[in-house]
Amino acid sequence: MKVFVLLFDDFTALDVFGPVEALSSLEGADIRFVSQNGGTVENHQGLKIVTEKLGELPDDAVLLIPGGFGTRNAVNDEAFIDAVRKAAGEAKYVLTVCTGSALLAKTGLLDGRKATGNKTAFDWTRSCGENVLWQREPRWVSDGRYYISAGVSAGIDMALGFIEDLYGSDEAERIANRMEYHRNRNREKDIF
Repeated sequence: MKVFVLLFDDFTALDVFGPVEALSSLEGADIRFVSQNGGTVENHQGLKIVTEKLGELPDDAVLLIPGGFGTRNAVNDEAFIDAVRKAAGEAKYVLTVCTGSALLAKTGLLDGRKATGNKTAFDWTRSCGENVLWQREPRWVSDGRYYISAGVSAGIDMALGFIEDLYGSDEAERIANRMEYHRNRNREKDIF
């Protein structure tokens, strides 16, 4: 599995590294950190990640889009949204965490599809995609090739749910146990 993690300034670390920890546990997983222009990307806590420049994705790629405070600026950056649209169109699967769903919604690719987002930023996220079938209650949703999670730690449950859908419950459970992570399997209800 080739996973491309699309970073931008002021991303949330757990939105990235929770799902990456789960996905990287798959045999043969190849995790690549990319950004629109390549180079070093920094989050609001001072974490710096060296990224590759986002290029054409292979047709079996998984694109992971985190959220974070940086989404507030990124949704208004037309060039960045165009890059997200292109990458998401090329990927086989697209996973978003938290307000990362606002970025994907802004591309128009979620129009007519179910999605969710961080509960504390839900109204703002919903404003980024008027034609998306927003759902406030779920911890994560899947609609076709799109997997969309609520806030922060929900990304781990979504990633494990994605793994379960593709590789079976035994593999998802093996990875959760290795992570010493107590899964929330109920995708329909987020306690937050």
